[in-house]
Amino acid sequence: MLTKFEASTLIIRVILGITFFVHGVVKFQGGIENIVGWFESIGLPGFLAYGVATVEMIGGAALVLGLGSRIISGLLSLLMVGAIVKVKLAVGFLGNGQMAGYELDLALLAMTVFIAINGSKMFALDQLVFKGQKEETTSFSRN
Repeated sequence: MLTKFEASTLIIRVILGITFFVHGVVKFQGGIENIVGWFESIGLPGFLAYGVATVEMIGGAALVLGLGSRIISGLLSLLMVGAIVKVKLAVGFLGNGQMAGYELDLALLAMTVFIAINGSKMFALDQLVFKGQKEETTSFSRN
């Protein structure tokens, strides 16, 4: 059972990592100054665009590699909450025809929260780096 759980969290972690990595790279490739301007147009400080794009890109790569998955997922959760509340909530779950809704953001938020809570050990570089440290284990029983 634990192997199935770890395999499942691996799939979520890697897909999540790829998704965020690509979104971060596209922000830089498409002209980060455009994102800065857009942030300013919605009332956010423009410099936050650099932080968001960097966290998405580096955090996404770290998730794929399994480095700091819980911490990175926590940071990405905050980004998703911000995106939903500040931008997407007003246009609804499915959007308004001009802008996508928050359905994808909500799904990504659920996945980031899951990894932040549970971690993901299978094929994670964290397991090599922190190999000698004691690991907390939890026993689940079925009734």
